[in-house]
Amino acid sequence: MDSSRSKCQAGRGLTRRDALALAALGLTAGMPGISQAAGPSGQLTWAAHVSLAPTWFDPAETSGIITPFMVLYALHDAMVKPMPGQPLAPSLAESWTAAEDGLSYEFVLRKGVLFHNGEPVTAEDVKFSYERYRGASHDMMKARIASIDLVDPQRVHFHLKEPWPDFLTFYGSATGAGWIVPKKYIEKVGEDGFKKAPIGAGPYKFVSFNPGVELTVEVFEGYWRKVPNVKRIVIKSIPDESTRLAALKRGEVDGIYWITGELAEDLQRTPGLKLAVGHTASQWLYFPEQWDPKSPWHDLRVRQAANLGLDRSNINQAIQLGHALLHDNAFVSAHFEFYRKAPPPPFDPAKAKQLLAEAGHPNGFDAGPLYCDAAFSNIGEAMANSLGEVGIRANLRPVERAAFYKSFSEKKYNGLIMGGSAAFGNAATRLEAFAVKGGAYAYGSYPDIDALFQQQAGELDHAKREALLFQIQQLVQEKVIAAPLWQLAALSGVGPRIGEAMIGAIAGDPWTSPYEDITLKGA
Repeated sequence: MDSSRSKCQAGRGLTRRDALALAALGLTAGMPGISQAAGPSGQLTWAAHVSLAPTWFDPAETSGIITPFMVLYALHDAMVKPMPGQPLAPSLAESWTAAEDGLSYEFVLRKGVLFHNGEPVTAEDVKFSYERYRGASHDMMKARIASIDLVDPQRVHFHLKEPWPDFLTFYGSATGAGWIVPKKYIEKVGEDGFKKAPIGAGPYKFVSFNPGVELTVEVFEGYWRKVPNVKRIVIKSIPDESTRLAALKRGEVDGIYWITGELAEDLQRTPGLKLAVGHTASQWLYFPEQWDPKSPWHDLRVRQAANLGLDRSNINQAIQLGHALLHDNAFVSAHFEFYRKAPPPPFDPAKAKQLLAEAGHPNGFDAGPLYCDAAFSNIGEAMANSLGEVGIRANLRPVERAAFYKSFSEKKYNGLIMGGSAAFGNAATRLEAFAVKGGAYAYGSYPDIDALFQQQAGELDHAKREALLFQIQQLVQEKVIAAPLWQLAALSGVGPRIGEAMIGAIAGDPWTSPYEDITLKGA
């Protein structure tokens, strides 16, 4: 590529000056880290609220949720990725350039970057990782990317079929396509072998995994950015919230994810423990049957009634201690580029009952199952109770996280779904997954929204594109494709041994990342 006819891009609407500064920052970030005199030491044990799934060890299977990044930020590294203060930070790629016509991107790899087995990370691994990718937005990316050329072992060139302003956002944050795995190793051990003993280029090496229960990783001192402070990290699955808090109080774990309500208040009263607050997933009530003329949910008035029947403020106080962000944007998070802000829907049970009566349900109706991620069953129960007060009677069906999203994406659910996503990206990436035809979690779509989405996808003018995406978000709101609940506050418990927990350090990421920046007191 002729650099005189190229401009640096850092994704997500940054100006040329911002992009150049970010690329330059990548060059300085590529300088070898200075390790501590004593080297990494100690062990940090963190209790997670979900069962650990081997699929999260493999970037190729990254779904449109944030959970896999709990593991990816430890074991693997990406060409570019979200980091503190940067929506897309140079990582394995020290810099990148985009052609002025928007039809190609070239990445330059850092020199001397290694996988955990000592093999160098090369452009061939970059191409292999992208071609092997089969996770969220796979079809969209394959449809838009024409080819990948290996310029030399340190440079890779992506050719697009048409200008795509969100290429970097999809490649670097909304999917796992830009997270790099070792081609030679995977070809040697096979797909199953890789899941059993994953090798990456991240700050920590895989040590052991007790399926669903416990993952142990150990420091990789050859990590390019810096040598991590903590020698060993253990992530334990403790699905029950009260059991997690008890383990933290006893010092069996150093930190816990997901603490709510009275237990969160108990944590705040406990000497030596503190509550860490970040903001992460948007959560909503989804109506998968709205496209079925035989379903009550096909009637807009019924969906409006459900929207007015959610007592968001009280649910927020009871479960989130008031920390959740309330707004009327079902799918798009407040920290995203192109987010359209709107005040939260009112709680109006009288109006909800009136709408149900007008729709032919004066006594309410049985809505069937309400499926939810089991880790958020308390929220699902609160939503079901609130809906029940206006006559929408639903039966809660909690499902373990990996299975929940698998069935969600395979369109197996009826009734109601408590949806949610904390996946990285922007308004377009989130809408693509949940509100547009062919989206990973879209059970149907509307022609006007689909047309606007296609129009914005190729629009290179930032202001015009923002107007189109605002229009889509307004239509999502008017059609009540989903009833927004809130943007979830990620409440975590931090024990006395932890110095820097790095909770909320990366915008929208509820986990303790980047792992190499975590510290233990006295270590």
